Amino acid sequence: MNVTILNTSEKPIYQQIYEQISAQILKGELESGYCLPPIRQAALELRVSVITVKKAWEELERIGLINTVTGKGCFVAEFTAEEMSRIRSEMILKQMESDASYYKSFGVTLDEMVELLKKIY
Repeated sequence: MNVTILNTSEKPIYQQIYEQISAQILKGELESGYCLPPIRQAALELRVSVITVKKAWEELERIGLINTVTGKGCFVAEFTAEEMSRIRSEMILKQMESDASYYKSFGVTLDEMVELLKKIY
């Protein structure tokens, strides 16, 4: 597990942790069965509050990327390729919805968004 916290980011710290770990799981960098560090240990290593890490772990569990086993810890869930694809698509669409709303507020058209995306991609 490799997480970098950017204190200058507008994103809350729990969201930075959540996004980075979910990306590592979805890319296969953290395999099924991988045991995440205990919340307190992760908080110490990342130099953030226990509540922040707990919130990130809860979000990972809410969408099904990790499972908590009482007394044992939090583990990366097992997925079929279809489940992994579905979760990935849901996460991407959720982010794109948010981004699209923001750009629409500036009056940016779909064609303009596509052109801008092509430039940065």
